Amino acid sequence: MKSLYILLLLCCSAGFAQVTGKITSADGQPIPYASIVVSGTYNGTSSNEDGLYSLTLKEKGSHTLIFQSLGFKTREVKISIDKFPYTLNVTLQDEEFTLSEVTVSNTDNPANAVIRQAIKHRKENSAKTAKFEADFYSRGIFRVKDAPRKILGQDLGDFNGALDSTGTGVLYLSETVSRVKYQKPGKIKETIVASKVAGDDNGFSFNNAAAAEFDFYENYIPFEINVISPIADNAFNYYRYTLESTFYDQEKHLINKIKVTPRQPADPVTTGYIYIVEDTWEIYAVDLSITGKQVKMDILDTLNVQQAYGYNSREKIWTKNTQSLDFKAGIFGIKFSGRFSYVYSNFVFEPAFDKKTFDNEVLTVVEDANKKENNFWDAIRPIPLTDEESEDYTKKDSIKELRSSKVYLDSIDRVNNKFRWLNPVTGYTYNNSYENWSLYYSGIIRRLGFNTVQAYHLAPAFYFTKRDPEKRTYTTIGTDLNYGFAEQRFRATGTISRKFSNFTQRTLTLSGGSSIEQYNPERPINRIVNSISTLFFRENYMKLYNKEFIRLDYSEEVVNGIYAFAGAEYTRRHHLRNNTNFSTLKDAGKPYTSNNPMLPFDYETPTFETHNMVRAYLSTRITFGQKYWTRPDGKLNLPNEKYPRLYLRYDKGFASSISDYNYDHLSTRLTYDVTLGNKGELGTNFRAGKFFGSDNIAFTDYRHFNGNQTHIGKSERYLNVFNFLPYYTHSTNDQYFEGHLEHNFKGYLTNGIPLFNKLNYHLVVGAHMLTVPERKPYMEFTAGLDNLGWGKFRFLRVDYIRSYESGFISDGVIFGLTFLDILE
Repeated sequence: MKSLYILLLLCCSAGFAQVTGKITSADGQPIPYASIVVSGTYNGTSSNEDGLYSLTLKEKGSHTLIFQSLGFKTREVKISIDKFPYTLNVTLQDEEFTLSEVTVSNTDNPANAVIRQAIKHRKENSAKTAKFEADFYSRGIFRVKDAPRKILGQDLGDFNGALDSTGTGVLYLSETVSRVKYQKPGKIKETIVASKVAGDDNGFSFNNAAAAEFDFYENYIPFEINVISPIADNAFNYYRYTLESTFYDQEKHLINKIKVTPRQPADPVTTGYIYIVEDTWEIYAVDLSITGKQVKMDILDTLNVQQAYGYNSREKIWTKNTQSLDFKAGIFGIKFSGRFSYVYSNFVFEPAFDKKTFDNEVLTVVEDANKKENNFWDAIRPIPLTDEESEDYTKKDSIKELRSSKVYLDSIDRVNNKFRWLNPVTGYTYNNSYENWSLYYSGIIRRLGFNTVQAYHLAPAFYFTKRDPEKRTYTTIGTDLNYGFAEQRFRATGTISRKFSNFTQRTLTLSGGSSIEQYNPERPINRIVNSISTLFFRENYMKLYNKEFIRLDYSEEVVNGIYAFAGAEYTRRHHLRNNTNFSTLKDAGKPYTSNNPMLPFDYETPTFETHNMVRAYLSTRITFGQKYWTRPDGKLNLPNEKYPRLYLRYDKGFASSISDYNYDHLSTRLTYDVTLGNKGELGTNFRAGKFFGSDNIAFTDYRHFNGNQTHIGKSERYLNVFNFLPYYTHSTNDQYFEGHLEHNFKGYLTNGIPLFNKLNYHLVVGAHMLTVPERKPYMEFTAGLDNLGWGKFRFLRVDYIRSYESGFISDGVIFGLTFLDILE
């Protein structure tokens, strides 16, 4: 009912009339992003890039409007309206700055005194606006310049007409209108009643109030690494301050304009200006910039945050009326830029929220929010569109129908679906865009590999996918083929998978056939790394067995934050032996190890006896405090670092043709990632389990651990791997416990090191432990550097590792290549 009420309220607002005009400087130049507020209210707006504004008023009669922009004198204009629309153009005079009102101490920088007072009163001032409701408007535009036709051989296209022949244009333009309920710390409930995406009638904007929550009253501003506020408790450790000037606003408040400069440019801090109100020490405005290097986002060049606060003289509260985020970024020679504009209005402070107001659903998009007509937007939009934005809406609306027609889509598909002579090797995709289905062939080169069971092997895949873009569901049917030349054996598996719901993510998958598998189902040995280590160094780490099976899997989010997984398979498994001694080395004096992980130099004894059995599992994943969005086309879960994630699983093997191979296995896992202020990110992963009735089970069903003997790391984080542990020496059919901790300082300890801080490398330390019966605990301690690379290409990592088990075992270096998982 509340959502319906808000919807009706906003729809009715289309009947409210507007005050429109242009804000210019004394020399006639437009003043962009100026704040306009109706005096004594929380009704406000902002000018656009061209200085144009639009303010909705509910009643005729007398009103006082306050115009405010950094660098200009605040101006009050009294108007009397007898009919709408009403035009009011305003000229703002340059601010007259002075320092005469400030008493300068011989012993202290006057800016420091102001900042100390702002820090002292930070919590008090933050509490004044800690609980409110407000109307919220957001607009985002994302531009691209100099986009090439292809990147790494892949055709980029023109993004549905967004880009011109030079690779330049507006990639994304969207707007939202919502009502927000907010309560510190961090409680939010947003209802989006209108959403508009240029060129997409069925699209929903991702603009939202939570993404706009840049609260400089808090110690940290959340980014990839938390940014320290200029008035944080520890701000003097990171900033220098200069009082550049002072001025009075229309209410005769003395405003201090303070320049903010980082002590260490590499620290996660801001640069620019913060404006503080004398006596109350509240924020009047901010104009602060952050670089991508400072927040460890290499693709980002700069981000500028501007906020304007308005004063309600009746309630004596400063509120954030407008905010803008301007960014520049780039990669592969492509330049990106954009702007997100936000307007808060119609505040209600200290509303009577009930206990059910703030639940795990933090955002709701009402039905048909994306179906509003242009006249609705023309009436309610608080910031007028710029010429660029108007042209983009018009352009994309005009080409939308053309490019969604069957004739056009078929013509594009004919070009893109053209079969080329290299496609049998590199892969091929055939699309039917109008009917929303595609055929995919992986190619030969992408899955070519070498192991000692098959020698060279090919593993092409063929998949057909039918999508429902309205419901965001799909059906996939495919097959994975495999042929080993030394074995002279062909294998094939088939898969049918159906996603039924984009709300619960209910998915059912039926698969079966014949496959070749690693003993560890998590596949810790990378195909590419194993091929190189085998062919060039005769280190054949990958151990394989054969499986014929038919399998059914189910997954669904049964309750918010609780996923259920279940599956069962009937399988026949048998041991495989090496079938080749080939390598690229002419002198093959070093023998390959056998394909028996337990007896590496026994080439006759099988790892297990051939058998048939039924295997089933039931598991759950519990995300505590799971926050989410609900949109008409589905549910979107959000990450929440306040709580850990828990996994529980029960596996059972039964009806085996060898009775000793039956077993029960209970296991649990707990993961938790937490950002520690500006000191980086701590990641943890703990896993434990216990087998029952499993004294003589097949080695395939043991709990295997993710070791690594190649000195090559293949993941961004080492929270599920022991980088010096042999792959199968600690495999167990009894109880076990493993723990992984890794802390990435993300520049916290290295930002103060001259020269080194310019490299933007991240110090990473870790500890790993494994315990199984009849062995001493195995431990690894690591220290390394992450984010290595060149320019914006940062995909390398180097770690020094020491391992222990009843004393020191070994040490060495692991070279991390984080792109290997993508190529697998």
